[in-house]
Amino acid sequence: MTQVDHFVSATDAKSRFLKLIRDLAEKDEVLAITRGGIPAAVVLSPDRYEALLETIELLSDARAMRSLSRSLRQARGSQWVSHEDAFGKEKA
Repeated sequence: MTQVDHFVSATDAKSRFLKLIRDLAEKDEVLAITRGGIPAAVVLSPDRYEALLETIELLSDARAMRSLSRSLRQARGSQWVSHEDAFGKEKA
């Protein structure tokens, strides 16, 4: 299991639940709760959860993914666009 910062048994998590939640919020970590040594649940901070949902939303948007792929191809080919070309000249 990748991206898990800590593993805690269900028994240990039950006795230290409030502290684990505080630690997750402060450190923005991912915690796996295990049963019998096997991950059974994952707990994350609200910020990490929101970021995960936003990533899923972006990845499921075909138009956004085409635009991202085009941008990556252009970057690999050193095809850069100036700020002025992208956004126009600022009015003074």
